[in-house]
Amino acid sequence: MVASRTAQRLLERDRLQSGVWTGLVVYVGDTAWDGNQFVSQHVAKRLAERTPVLYVDPPISRLSALRRPALAQSLSEARLRMVGPGLARLTPVVPPGVSRPVMRDIATTLVRRNIRRAVDVLGAQPKAIIVGGVLPVLDALPRAQKIFYATDDFSAAGDLMGMGSGWVQHQVRRLTTSADQVLTVSENFAEKCRKQGINSVFVPNGCDVRFLSTVDSAPLPTDVTVTGPVAGFVGHLSSRIDIGCLEAIADRGLSLALVGPRQFSFDKARIDPLLARPNVQWVGAKPFAELPSYLRAIDVGLVPYADTDFNRASFPLKTLEYLAAGRGVVSTDLPATRWLDTDLISIAGTAEEFAGAVERALATPDTAEQRAARRAFAERHSWERRVDQIADVLGLTT
Repeated sequence: MVASRTAQRLLERDRLQSGVWTGLVVYVGDTAWDGNQFVSQHVAKRLAERTPVLYVDPPISRLSALRRPALAQSLSEARLRMVGPGLARLTPVVPPGVSRPVMRDIATTLVRRNIRRAVDVLGAQPKAIIVGGVLPVLDALPRAQKIFYATDDFSAAGDLMGMGSGWVQHQVRRLTTSADQVLTVSENFAEKCRKQGINSVFVPNGCDVRFLSTVDSAPLPTDVTVTGPVAGFVGHLSSRIDIGCLEAIADRGLSLALVGPRQFSFDKARIDPLLARPNVQWVGAKPFAELPSYLRAIDVGLVPYADTDFNRASFPLKTLEYLAAGRGVVSTDLPATRWLDTDLISIAGTAEEFAGAVERALATPDTAEQRAARRAFAERHSWERRVDQIADVLGLTT
C-alpha cells in the first residue's frame, strides 16, 4: 500500500513537472477545491484558461478529516496534484489546533513553506499570488505581484469563519496594507481602501451561466416534496439570514424549500419551529453538481439577508445564480442588489414586504420570455466577464 502510494505520488510529480507553468498565478483559496463552488474556485478555473494556476486549499490536519469526512479524500491523494489543464492543487497539511492562536502561526508558516516547495516542484517563476481569504501568506512569494481578494467583509465575520474577530480584523488590515492591489466585491470597501491610498478594484461576483443553463432539463430531486409553487432558499442557514422573512413566508401558507447546510447555533428557538411546519422543508447540504436539480424544484429564489455590516459589504452568489436558472428573485435591500439595478429582482425592506413580494411572484404566471430575460441579464454578469477584470489587474493578455 505504501509502495503504491509512493508510486502514485512520483507519477503525479512527473505530470506536474512536464507541464508548462510560465506566468503561474498562485491562488490561496478560502474553501477546499472539491467543496461547494464559491468565488475562489470559480475564479481560479477561469484564470486557468488564460494562465497556469496553482490553487492552494485552506490548511487541514488529520483530525479535520475525522470531524469532516469529506476532507479524507484530500489526505489520501498527493498533496500537490493536477486537477485540470494548467491547473494544479496543493493541500497543505498542518498539526491539529489550527484555530488556536499559537497553532495559527505555526500553520501559516507551514503553508508559506508548502507554497514555495510547490512552486519549486513546478519549476515556475510565479507572476502573482492571490489570497482569497484571511491567511496572511502574501509574503510567501516576495517577487510575485500581491493581490488580496476580499470576497466578503472578513473583518465582520470572525464568528461565521470560526475564528476570533480580533485576529481576523488584524489579518484583514495586514493583507490590505501589504497587497499591491486589493480586489473587493464591495464598492464601499473599495472606496475605503482608496481613501487610505490603497489600490483597490471593485469586482462584483458573477455566475456560472453555462452550468446553470441546464436547470430546466435537470432531473427533479426526489427529496423536495413540498407542493408548488415553491419559494426556495439555496445557501447556508446561518446568522446572515433574516429568519423573520422566512417565517413571514410560512405564515402565509406558501411552500418553502430550504437547501444548504445549517449553522446549529443559529436561533434554535425560531428555526426549529419553522422547519417543523408542514409547508416548510429543509433538505440539508447538497453537492454543487446537484444545484441545477434543486433550482428546477423552485419557482422563486430568495435572498433573505439581515441588515448587517457584513451583509451590506457582501455580494450574494445566489442572486445571479437564481437569475441564470431563469427563476424570479426576491431580495432584502442590499447594496449589491441595488447595484445590479434591474426590475428582474424584487426588493423588500421588511419581513412582511418580503413575504408579500414572494406571494405576488409565485402568483404571477411564469413565461418563457421572462426566463429568457433573466438568463440574458445573468449572462452580462458571468464569471468570464468578471475574470476579464482580474486578468487586466494581473496584466494578462487574451
